[in-house]
Amino acid sequence: MLEKLLTGSKTYYMWLLFLLAVIAGCGLVYWVQLQEGLGITGMNRDVSWGLYISQFTYFVGVAASAVMLVLPAYFHHYKKFKRMIIFGEFMAVAAVVMCALFIVVDLGQPQRMLNVMLHPTPNSVMFYDMMVLIGYLGLNIVIGWVTLEAERHEIDPPKWIKPLIYISILWAFSIHTVTAFLYAGVPGRHYWLTAIMAARFLSSAFCSGPAILLLLIFLVRRLTGFDPGRDAIKTLTTIILYAMCINVFFYLLEIFTAFYSQIPGHMEPMLFLFFGHHGHLAWVSYWMWAAVIMAFASLAILIPPQWRTGPLLPLALILLVAASWIDKGLGLLIGGFTPNMYEAITPYAPTCMEIAVALGVYAVGALVLSLLWKIALSIKKEVGHFSD
Repeated sequence: MLEKLLTGSKTYYMWLLFLLAVIAGCGLVYWVQLQEGLGITGMNRDVSWGLYISQFTYFVGVAASAVMLVLPAYFHHYKKFKRMIIFGEFMAVAAVVMCALFIVVDLGQPQRMLNVMLHPTPNSVMFYDMMVLIGYLGLNIVIGWVTLEAERHEIDPPKWIKPLIYISILWAFSIHTVTAFLYAGVPGRHYWLTAIMAARFLSSAFCSGPAILLLLIFLVRRLTGFDPGRDAIKTLTTIILYAMCINVFFYLLEIFTAFYSQIPGHMEPMLFLFFGHHGHLAWVSYWMWAAVIMAFASLAILIPPQWRTGPLLPLALILLVAASWIDKGLGLLIGGFTPNMYEAITPYAPTCMEIAVALGVYAVGALVLSLLWKIALSIKKEVGHFSD
C-alpha cells in the first residue's frame, strides 16, 4: 500500500514540502538547543517541566482517544464507525510519535533516554509510561495496517487481529492513566496531588481527541469527498458532548474541594492561574479565563440537539479543543509548579525558541498523519467510501 504515497495532487505535494520546510527550520532551532542546552527555554530550577512536557501530556490523551471509536465498533458492534476507525488509529500513531519526540527534545542530552532501557527501574512510573507508549504505538500500527489491507481486498481481517484490538482498548486507558500517575505521584505539588487526576485526564482526552479527529474528517471531506456517514458523525459528537460534560464536572469538583476545605496548598495554584499574584495577573490568567469561556460556549452549542447537528458544530469543536488544550497544555504545568514547594512564585513562559521546537514536533506529527491518511483515503476511494 505504500505505493499510494507516490500519487497525489499538486496540493498534496505542496503540503508535504511545506511540512518538510517547517521541520527543517525548527530542526535548526533544536540544533541550537543541543549546543546551548535547555537554557534557551523558559524553564528553570523551580519549573523543570515546561511546554514540551505539557504537549507530551496533551498528545498522550489524543492518542488514547482512538478508543472512543474502537470500543463501540468492536465491543458493541456499532458498524457506523467502521469507515472512520482507521483514521482514529492512524491519528493515534501520529500522536504517539509526537509524544516520543516531545520527550526527546525535553531531555538536555537525548541519549539519556537510553538509560530507561539499559537501566530499567520497575519502581519508576516513567519506566511504565515508556513501555505502554511503545506498546500502544506497535498495536495501532499493526491493527491499522492489517485491517486496512483487509478492507482493500474486501475481506474480513484475520482472526488473530481481534485479540490485539481488545488489548489495544485496555491499553488506551492505560497510557493516559500512567501519564496521570506521573503527576499525581509527585508530593508537594498540590495542584496535581488529587485522586481523580487520571479520571480528569481520560475525560479530557475522550472529548478533545475525537473533536480533533472530527475536525480533520470535516476538512478531508471538504477536500476529497470522503463520506464518514451522518450517523457516525452524530454518534461521535454525542460522545464528545458527554465526555466534555464529565471533564468540566471533574474540574468543578477540584475547585469545590480546594476552596471549601480552605487548604492553602490546594487553593494557591488555582488562585494564581485565574487571578495572578497579589493583584498582578499572570500571562496565563488570560488564557485560563479564555478557556473557561470557550468550554462553556462549546457546551452551549453541543447540548441542544438542533445545534449539535447544525452548521455550528465545527465552531463548537474548535472551542472545545482550544479550551482543553489551554487547560492541559498550559494550566496543568504552570499550576503544578506555581507556587513552588516553598510558597515562592517563579513565573514561567515559553520562549520563542522553545515554541519553535514544539512547532517542529507538531510538523513531524502532521507529516506522519498526512502520509498515513493519504494511504487510508486512497484505499477508501477504491472501495467506494467517497460521496459523488
